[in-house]
Amino acid sequence: MKRIRRSTLSENKESSNTHDEDKKPVKDDALNLENIQVENELDEGQTDEDNASSIEESNEELQTKNEELKDQLMRTLAESENLRKRTIKDVDQAKKYSHISFVRDLVSSVDNFKRALDSLPEDKADLPEPIKNLIIGLEIVEKEINSTFEKHNLKQISPLGEKFDYNFHQAMFEVPTNDTDPGIVIEVSQIGYLLYDRLVRPAMVGISKKIEENNQDNDNQEEN
Repeated sequence: MKRIRRSTLSENKESSNTHDEDKKPVKDDALNLENIQVENELDEGQTDEDNASSIEESNEELQTKNEELKDQLMRTLAESENLRKRTIKDVDQAKKYSHISFVRDLVSSVDNFKRALDSLPEDKADLPEPIKNLIIGLEIVEKEINSTFEKHNLKQISPLGEKFDYNFHQAMFEVPTNDTDPGIVIEVSQIGYLLYDRLVRPAMVGISKKIEENNQDNDNQEEN
């Protein structure tokens, strides 16, 4: 009986030791798990902060690119609008003034035609009937030419009695006189023309000039 008890006691001690040894690894594993969880939480926190900062940086980059693209788009739209307006203006200018060289040559021929009519005698009663009819026909043609010019916005500049304007008139000579104010057109040598608001040819004119007192005294002495 004594042997049996010793063996049982020894067995109990061994079983308790093994039980204690089994308990130690469990505690260590729990501590390790806690440490791993804490480390994971720290890593997750750092990862979230990194992700947030990277997202913020990417948003800033996208916003900057968006502003750059918006600026480029606005500039492109402005350039397109300016180009459209400039094209419309160029087309309108071409419609109005592209034939100005032709008009300049044409009015020279019309001047010669008018000079021929002006050279005819005012009293046509003594002229033969065919010549009268020819003159009447030429006068009708002159009127049609003038009406056609007006229809296409080609206006005559005949400033007789008007104040001299260097923008539309070209002074060919001066006439000393006190009958009118100085600088008044008293004679038109050649009619000018204006296409819309652009000068085709200035009017060749003679303008009045005030008679100086010395010249007037000399003239009076000569008369006396």
